[in-house]
Amino acid sequence: MDGENLAALSGGLERDRERLPPIYSNSSPAGFGRGAKQPFPSLGTFISTLNQRRDATGGRGLVSHMTGSLGGTHWLRHGRELPPICSDVRQKHRLSIDTLPPEVKAPFPCEAIVPLRTKTSREFQEDMEHAVQSGDWKEVREFYLTTFDSFIEINAAFKREANGQFNTIDDSGVNAKFVNVVYDALLSTPQDIQKSVLKGIINSLLREWKGPRTKDDLRAYFVLVQNPQYSSTSTFVIYAHLLRQIASLSEADHHFLVHWLKKLSPRRFRQLVERLLQFISTRLFPAEPDELPPLAKCSWWIPSATKVLGLFNAANSVSSPPIMPFTDFYNITLEHIDFMEEYRTWQSYGNSNRFSFCQFPFILSTAVKKTIIQKDSEQQMISQARQSLVSKVSRRQRVDMNLLFLNIKVRRAQLLSDSLDELMRKRCDLKKKLRVTFVGEAGLDMGGLTKEWFLLLVRQIFHTDYGMFTYMKESRCHWFSSWKCDNYSEFQLVGTLMGLAVYNSIALDIHFPLCCYRKLLTPPTAPCDQNTVVGVAAASLDDLQQIMPDLAHGLGELLSYEGNVEEDFYLTFQVFQEEMGVVKSYNLKPGGDRIPVTKHNRKEYVQLYVDFLLNKSIYKQFAAFYHGFHSVCASDALMLLRPEEVEMLVCGSPQLDMSALQKAAQYEGYAKTDTTVRCFWDVVLAFPLEMQKKLLHFATGSDRVPVGGTAELNFKISKIDVPTDWLPISHTCFNQICLPPYRTRKELKHKLTIAISNSEGFGLE
Repeated sequence: MDGENLAALSGGLERDRERLPPIYSNSSPAGFGRGAKQPFPSLGTFISTLNQRRDATGGRGLVSHMTGSLGGTHWLRHGRELPPICSDVRQKHRLSIDTLPPEVKAPFPCEAIVPLRTKTSREFQEDMEHAVQSGDWKEVREFYLTTFDSFIEINAAFKREANGQFNTIDDSGVNAKFVNVVYDALLSTPQDIQKSVLKGIINSLLREWKGPRTKDDLRAYFVLVQNPQYSSTSTFVIYAHLLRQIASLSEADHHFLVHWLKKLSPRRFRQLVERLLQFISTRLFPAEPDELPPLAKCSWWIPSATKVLGLFNAANSVSSPPIMPFTDFYNITLEHIDFMEEYRTWQSYGNSNRFSFCQFPFILSTAVKKTIIQKDSEQQMISQARQSLVSKVSRRQRVDMNLLFLNIKVRRAQLLSDSLDELMRKRCDLKKKLRVTFVGEAGLDMGGLTKEWFLLLVRQIFHTDYGMFTYMKESRCHWFSSWKCDNYSEFQLVGTLMGLAVYNSIALDIHFPLCCYRKLLTPPTAPCDQNTVVGVAAASLDDLQQIMPDLAHGLGELLSYEGNVEEDFYLTFQVFQEEMGVVKSYNLKPGGDRIPVTKHNRKEYVQLYVDFLLNKSIYKQFAAFYHGFHSVCASDALMLLRPEEVEMLVCGSPQLDMSALQKAAQYEGYAKTDTTVRCFWDVVLAFPLEMQKKLLHFATGSDRVPVGGTAELNFKISKIDVPTDWLPISHTCFNQICLPPYRTRKELKHKLTIAISNSEGFGLE
């Protein structure tokens, strides 16, 4: 569309918007339809003003009045010159209708009658082919001009049955194939046709609506939001008004839209999400300062777009499997804004009418959330350190700079007990910067000793002989042992370690199932009352599948069994569990040992069994683990996190890019152009992904990359002057590989493969 003409139109919309009285939406920033009302300006009065001009324009309707003057600002200028409509004008019209005799009144239908349009996808494609070959666009032009003239016409063109109800979340009633065909062809039509579509959309959005939206209105919004023209900044004003109206719909309407959106093809769905992300990024950081209206005059653009993006995120979440990875909703541009100010706004105003991106955490990357958690913890740490210093000064005691650190002193021979004692004794200092000292060993902790402490503790705690955690070979993960004891402080130590790892940016080589992290966020902030139930999350058969796949499969077969469940399975609501070599029985509900499992109650049995395994049987262990983690990471920012993001903060990202690691690598004794270095990267980049992960594990102690990317690893390749028959060695505490000066690629590959294989997954120290 002509940029100058559309800019004039867009500017007119913005100027007229400022003169109009607001309408209100029942949508809150976080939970659509709840909370404080938020003003959104209406353009309905502007339409009424134009309709009052009908006689002065020779009886032309709204469409002809607008489109006839779109080439310049004539219609906008006259729009501003018109006197405002008095509040009693509509009242008089309403009273005149109300005072009509009953016999001449006609009932007003709830849904407008949609005219019948029967053009098919094939007929439209034939029209396009004819237009392209002959140059005669009359049929196509007439179709687009009519179709986008109003919401009623949109339904007439794209609704499968013109006046069908389709009032269900399962079926929008929209002919998706026809919508795709029409939009795919739109950008290849002449400019005047594309202009006519935009004019029609403007006309539709500017109409005044009375009462609640109908399902046909929702269908129109559903169709309009798929228009590919919004990728251009010249159409952003129109796009913004569309998004504003969608965002201000009721919660019930949003519920329908969410379920309709999830029926889109993955490719279309992704395109719409990317368009919204682009809109937000461009509005925040326009390429040209004057290409968009001033931000102060359209402050509602970003909130509206973010709320609509929230509908897509909800649609993605309720889809099984998700349509696209949740990480694709991240807007990396937001890493360049003052997100701590966004966080403080959210803390102060919550989910009120004060917009903050933190109300929509799905748009914030894990790196941003990690920084928020760390800075929030640092503020708490500074506050605690200040209190300690003030207390020392007030008592005229010598100030020790060690007050600023969490100093851990441990003996290697008593690593676990010393660590437990130190952390329990220094609970008030957990939010301070961690510094580790090994008794009897010289050395200043610059990060390496801290990482070594974490690595050694994790190896010892998760060793099968220790008994705290059970390693599930089928799922290759750890789960909490259900044995009972008098003191669960060691589980609290593990939780504290995880919290310290997040705070100190250290990835731990631990493997918990995803449901563990969901339990860790239930609730996301630790309650003040220690007796409050924590860590009990809704558990499903899918969660059990992550831990005990064989048992989950067996329970699934029980649910689908067609025979006589009671006689063939001979089960009761009682389960048996081995604890420290002793088999114990537990009733899943009162009198469970006397209640047989039947076809009618088997769903209840499965649900209770899963809940017992994942919640009740390990409650005390997990509660201690939960409180240990939150003793370090006690932050409102945890409410921003998904379980998958907590896992990434603790263990690092599973996405591995060795090319990025090569670019970020540092060298000691070698230059990156040396033969050995070049051979090393040739070999590593040619490795399959599994071998690359083993190499990373060999060098760093974990096969995952810290949140923030490979640059956070400080990966180093060092030269050692030893015979070439030596294997490469690693120092996992410093993310370092030491290489003799190999001369051939074949020799290095052979030696490196042996070293990785012999490292038993932990690297050679």
